[in-house]
Amino acid sequence: MTPQEAEKQIATLSEKISHYNYMYYQKHISEVSDYEFDMLLEKLIKLEEEFPQFKKIDSPTQRVGGTITKDFETIPHKYPMLSLGNTYSKEELEDFDKRVKNFLGLAETDEVNYVCELKFDGVSISITYEDGKLVQALTRGDGVQGDDVTANIKTIRTLPLKIRGKDYPKSFEVRGEVFLSHKNFAKLNKEREAAGESLYANPRNTASGTLKLQDSSETARRGLDCYLYFLLGENLSHKTHTASVEQLVEWGFHVSPTYQTCKNIEEVLAYIQKWETERHQLPLDTDGVVIKVNEFAKQQELGLTSKSPRWAIAYKYKAESTATVLKAVTYQVGRTGAVTPVAELEPVLLAGTTVKRASLHNANEIERIGLQIGDTVFVEKGGEIIPKITGVDLNKRPVTSIPLVFPTLCPECGTTLKRKEGEALHYCPNEKGCPPQIKGKVEHFIQRKATDIDSLGEKIIDQLYQAGFVKNVADLYDLTHDQLTSLDRFGDKLANKIRQGVEESKQVSFDRVLFGLGIRFVGASVAKKLAERFETVEALQKASLEELVAVPEIGERIAQSVIEWFEDTDHLALLARLQQAGLQFKQEKKVITLKGSQLEDKTFVVSGVFQQYDRNAIKAEIEAHGGKVVSSISAKLDYVLAGDKMGPAKLEKAKKLKVTVISEDDFIRMIA
Repeated sequence: MTPQEAEKQIATLSEKISHYNYMYYQKHISEVSDYEFDMLLEKLIKLEEEFPQFKKIDSPTQRVGGTITKDFETIPHKYPMLSLGNTYSKEELEDFDKRVKNFLGLAETDEVNYVCELKFDGVSISITYEDGKLVQALTRGDGVQGDDVTANIKTIRTLPLKIRGKDYPKSFEVRGEVFLSHKNFAKLNKEREAAGESLYANPRNTASGTLKLQDSSETARRGLDCYLYFLLGENLSHKTHTASVEQLVEWGFHVSPTYQTCKNIEEVLAYIQKWETERHQLPLDTDGVVIKVNEFAKQQELGLTSKSPRWAIAYKYKAESTATVLKAVTYQVGRTGAVTPVAELEPVLLAGTTVKRASLHNANEIERIGLQIGDTVFVEKGGEIIPKITGVDLNKRPVTSIPLVFPTLCPECGTTLKRKEGEALHYCPNEKGCPPQIKGKVEHFIQRKATDIDSLGEKIIDQLYQAGFVKNVADLYDLTHDQLTSLDRFGDKLANKIRQGVEESKQVSFDRVLFGLGIRFVGASVAKKLAERFETVEALQKASLEELVAVPEIGERIAQSVIEWFEDTDHLALLARLQQAGLQFKQEKKVITLKGSQLEDKTFVVSGVFQQYDRNAIKAEIEAHGGKVVSSISAKLDYVLAGDKMGPAKLEKAKKLKVTVISEDDFIRMIA
């Protein structure tokens, strides 16, 4: 295929996929099947990989992620992101209304037009569009400057990468709240539970962490969403906040339909009362209502204090709490041996759901609260999703209550528990004989990010363990057809599917196998860094502490854990069996098709927003011409390739170290 043909196909595919995406997420219409959509997207990805010069910053492939961001640049906000004053009572809201009227010189009987919006419990984001294309996304940070999370924001499918139509300013900014829906949060925690990993505490913190993941493909997988509620820019024609929000809807932004214009403070109070109960039916958490003066002219007249606007205030709903009886405490053992106490409660209705259990985290938490079995405890929902015990009603403590003592023996295998100095958790050290640890390690090994044997699952692994067929991950590769069909409800079809899945796992890359081994503190991204640096399991096994910590983002704790794992003779025996079974223990090197040698032995830091390339494409061009891309500026660096909106701190550091700073045009001339 010629470059001209590729450019044309990429443009056609991009337009088609963007249309299907818009119809599905904004109009709720599926014009093609999921399979057809995925095939089109896969074709576009391959074309862009082959012809990176034609990949645009608004390409639909940005949705699937793939960008690796080691450092999130801190960039000043064009318009400061101010915080709002909070109120918790009707009286304080009425006082706010009086202050607004006094400042505007209105009589007490005059009415002020307000707009009410639910205050979503997510992560504030500011997104800049230029010529209708998404070019930058910053977190709130300290309100004056925030972190550049553009690559991760582009994975949000409800967010337009390019504005539909032509009636938009050359440059404008939208603000909103990034969130993780209850459904996606529950799905994510279910995956972590199956993998024997600790559960995330609440959707808000998980959304925040997801926005700062280094691998944008993992961000894409988690399914963030975003509600937009604010439009900023020069010479905008809208006279009210409501009109600007309606404009966002027309441009294809995802706006929550829960906002409402209120002609006076009485309607504001009615809105607050209505949503105090109805908010529990929404797909995400809310913790209050934001009230704004609707007319921009009045907002401008009211102005700002040093910390917040005079024309807006946030009403916070009180956290829902209730009392119930602590019936018992059970103890769960995870894949790593960590023992987690769980409170078993008398069922009680809280924030729209029935709560029966609550996590107690660790022994320190039990001691802090001073729990006893039989106590009446106060239960609250942290982030309105994870129940937590906040205290004890000592006035209701029965004489029959039983003081809680954290067990000294593992509740599953009876081994004496250990607690490492400086750690809050108790651990069962019997990793090779404790049933939940054994099964948890197998579940971790087969998960999607590891060997991805999707024909297996928690229940089947339990059956295999109970039958004595699987005691460690290497046993999976010795399973016979007769063993599988001897299990309850196993037929030829399921047995063949499992054996096929096990066989296909032998082609999974070394970094994923390494992650699947379950070495403590070695997550998927750490495993990838180790595999890329040492390339073979033999080299990794021989690596010293100094060599390990020299790998970017590998600290002493991780390095020591890797060394200890390879010192265990049982682990080495397991490794030998997996190698004999045919799994991959050598990392394939990234293949780069060279276009020239103009940049040979030259190192670059790429920063900012570019006109002709997105950041991934420009990095690919550097490598294709013999150069190397690094993440941090040092005196050894050859060039900083600076785009628009490059962080001032990086630019200052480059100048201080006398590193050559070049523009996109300079770069194009270098590779010409």
